[in-house]
Amino acid sequence: MNYAQLLFPDFALILCGFLVCRYTSLNRTVWQQVDALVYFFLFPVLLFQSISKTALDLQAASNLIAAGLGVGATGIAMAYALPFLPLLGRHIDRRQHAATAQVGFRFNSFIGLAIAERLAGPQGLLLIAVLIGVCVPLFNMAAVWPMARHAERGFWRELVRNPLVLGTASGLLANVLGLHIPHWAEPTVSRVGAAALALGLMAAGAGMQFGALARGKALGIAVLSIRHFLTPVVAVCMARLFGLTELQTTILLAFSALPTASTAYVLAARMGYDGAYVAGLVTLSTLLGMASLPFALGVLRVLPQAGLW
Repeated sequence: MNYAQLLFPDFALILCGFLVCRYTSLNRTVWQQVDALVYFFLFPVLLFQSISKTALDLQAASNLIAAGLGVGATGIAMAYALPFLPLLGRHIDRRQHAATAQVGFRFNSFIGLAIAERLAGPQGLLLIAVLIGVCVPLFNMAAVWPMARHAERGFWRELVRNPLVLGTASGLLANVLGLHIPHWAEPTVSRVGAAALALGLMAAGAGMQFGALARGKALGIAVLSIRHFLTPVVAVCMARLFGLTELQTTILLAFSALPTASTAYVLAARMGYDGAYVAGLVTLSTLLGMASLPFALGVLRVLPQAGLW
């Protein structure tokens, strides 16, 4: 399968968002409102719909959940450890690291949902929704904690107000209770979900910034290496360790190679850190995703099948 060709439509939407934002009157001011619409309304609705409408067998998905949490915990540990590494640590500013560590393990859910649906249809969408559901709370806690420690702001308040957590938790609750979206409302909700994917990808492109990347080069290279190279390698190890199916392995590898969360710079800026620097890393991570996703899906995924693992 040609994964680069498969992923092209999604990255074309990212490029479209970048060009529209930069070269038309629909500038960043407009796209900030689109960001808010997607983040606080469209995307939580999509998560709720994806999780609540399909029969969710948590026991059958338990190995995938364990592997996803293993990948996430390893990514967090690697990002947190950077200031303590013998050669690298002395080149890292601790306050800058507090805001930047999240780039190494957070992921862009918009791109993840779009790619999972393209790879495996509704079943792929469900599996990555499960990963998002179990990992978003963990990753948000890990992202907020070091910044809250420096800025003296409680991270529990930030966590419970996160719309991704709310959308996921309500979807899981509805699934467990057997509640369903009424048939008459399903077409509208489906259109909201489709809008979330398209606008989310375009908003990711519109938010790309290349300034401020000169600051903290060592830290930037380290967190991006974790996000786009080391994490996919960990994912293929976890897939083998937990005996995942072919479909589960594909979704886990796609999940592991996603660009970092486009909202990372919003969180950093809101908590009083260098948002411009984090925005630059988010931009570079979005571009690197065009290489890391084919690497994970087209190279690492075939190693066990080729007898090289």
